[in-house]
Amino acid sequence: MGYLGQDIKKLGFGLMRLPQKDGVIDVEQVKVMVDKFLDAGYTYFDTAWAYGGSEDAIRQALVERYPREKYQLATKNACWIKCETREEAIGQFETSLQRTGAGYFDFYLLHNLGENRTAAFDKFGMWDWAQEQKAKGLIKHVGFSFHSTPEELEAILNAHPEMEFVQLQINYADWDNPRIQSRANYEVARVHGKPVIVMEPVKGGMLADPAPEVQEVLKAAEPDVSPASWAVRYAASLEGIITVLSGMSSVAQMEDNLATMQGFTALTEDQQAVIRKATEVLNTLPVIPCTSCDYCAKVCPMEIGISGTLAALNQYTKFGKGAMLQQMGWRVDGKGKKRPDQCVKCGKCEEACPQHIGIREHLAKAAEILG
Repeated sequence: MGYLGQDIKKLGFGLMRLPQKDGVIDVEQVKVMVDKFLDAGYTYFDTAWAYGGSEDAIRQALVERYPREKYQLATKNACWIKCETREEAIGQFETSLQRTGAGYFDFYLLHNLGENRTAAFDKFGMWDWAQEQKAKGLIKHVGFSFHSTPEELEAILNAHPEMEFVQLQINYADWDNPRIQSRANYEVARVHGKPVIVMEPVKGGMLADPAPEVQEVLKAAEPDVSPASWAVRYAASLEGIITVLSGMSSVAQMEDNLATMQGFTALTEDQQAVIRKATEVLNTLPVIPCTSCDYCAKVCPMEIGISGTLAALNQYTKFGKGAMLQQMGWRVDGKGKKRPDQCVKCGKCEEACPQHIGIREHLAKAAEILG
C-alpha cells in the first residue's frame, strides 16, 4: 500500500551542518550543492528555525533560484527554546516563513519532542495550531521529530493520531542502543502506520569516519565504498521511509552521497551481516555518542564549547592527547567557546541533550586531561 512520501527519493539534504567560510555559511558552495542534488533527481530539503543561518541560506541557494514545485522544504518549531508565550512560539513559524521566503512548508515538524520538551508544545497549543496552518495551506504535512523512549512515543501518537509522520534518529550504531532505542521507536511508529524520516543516519559524522577497527570491517567487504555510504544505505533499506537526511557540509560529501544512492537497492543479507559485524566492533570502543546538535550549548549559562569538547574526548579515545588538543583548538578555542573547566555543573545541558549523555562527567574528565 502507498504511504506519505513514498515517491520522494530516499536521500534528503539536511541543512544543519552547511559549509562555512570565515565563520559564516558559504552560500556559494551551498548553491553548488543544491544544484548537484536537484540535478541528480533529489528534492527533499530539511532545515529548522534553530539552525543558525540555515533558513536564510536555503532561501538564497534554493528558493530564489528554483520553481517552488521542484522541491519539498521542511522546517521545524522548537518552542521549548526561550519561549515564554504562545505568541513567541508561533513567532518561530512566522520567522521561518520570512527567512526562507518559501510561501509554505511541505513538511513542518514540532521539533525534538521527548521528556520535558514535549510539555512546551502542549502548553502553547501547538498541535491544534499546526492543523490550523495546514487548513490555510501554509503547511502541507504535519509531524514531529523525537528523541526519547518508545513508551513516550507511543503516548504521543495515541494522543495525536493526526500527526502524519515521525522523524527519528536511526543508524546502525543506535539500532539496539539502550539509550537511543532506534529499533523500538521505529517499530512503534510503524505499528501506528506512520512513515518515518530518518535523521542522524551517520550519527553526526561519527559513522563517516569511525575508528580504524570499524573501517577495516567495511573496507574488507567493499574496498571502494565509503563508511558513510554503508550508514546511509542501512537506514534507507528500512520499510516505510520517506527519506534519509544527510547533513552534508561539502561538495565532496554531496558527491559521495549521490554516488551512494543513485540506483539504490536495499542492502542484501550479506551486507547486513557486514553491518552487524561493524556494530559489534564499534560497541567495544568507549566513544561518546554526541551528534553535535548543540542543543546543550543553547542552554549553557557558561557558554562552554560542549560538543567540541566531547568531539575532542572522542579523538583522545581513538588517537591520543595530541589529537584531542588539535580538536579542542578547532572546535572550542577557534569558535570563542569556553573550555570545560568553566562548567558549574548546573545540569541544564543534560536536560536538553537528545542523546542522554552524562555531559558534566565528560567535561570534568576533559578538564582533568587538559590540566
